[in-house]
Amino acid sequence: MTLDFTQVFSYWHVLLQGLGITLIFTLSCAVLGSLAGFVISLLRLSSFAPLRWLLTLYVEFFRGTPLLIQLFWVFFCFPVVFRLDISPWVCVTLSLVMYMAAITSETFRGSLKSIAGEQHDACVALSLTPAARVLYVIFPQALLRAVPTLLSNVVSLFKESALISSVGVADLMFVGQNISNSTARPVEFLTAVAVIYFVVAFPLTRLVGVVESRLLRRYAL
Repeated sequence: MTLDFTQVFSYWHVLLQGLGITLIFTLSCAVLGSLAGFVISLLRLSSFAPLRWLLTLYVEFFRGTPLLIQLFWVFFCFPVVFRLDISPWVCVTLSLVMYMAAITSETFRGSLKSIAGEQHDACVALSLTPAARVLYVIFPQALLRAVPTLLSNVVSLFKESALISSVGVADLMFVGQNISNSTARPVEFLTAVAVIYFVVAFPLTRLVGVVESRLLRRYAL
């Protein structure tokens, strides 16, 4: 077998379309999952023990099981259990958001605990409502402290999103597999897919390091 990577350029527009789908799922699910994770982290600090136990079980379940199993369960079992006819896109979005919410809730929980108690006392002294306290005081500080880890979670979600091809969503991995099968050129096209993932993920990983170092210097001053 002779390798011919020039054939990849004949399908570059199709691969870019698949990359676009991957980025859409990654960014939308990262934002929704992070917001849900922040809410979960707040609720896990509640004094109502059953709520804490339930949310802790949720977080540990989604952190302790493979994303592929979660994706398959939502895709195959969710419509049967709840008798709902939902599209693959909705199934994928739901599973990725629930997974992202679980892992980011731990990130936010750690950042919330790092906020000094004087901040909460100041909110009480200023007679801020609970909503204003969370929106204008707690959330900005927690987000700033959590940024490096959140960016790492986004990079991980981008790489994990390759699993959505297993349920027929035309992301980058799905497109690459189909082209490699139709052209009988798996080495060229799967290598191209791997390079595309790397080209997108590597700058993000470097960005995480830069942001983390700057935040560490800021807090050290």
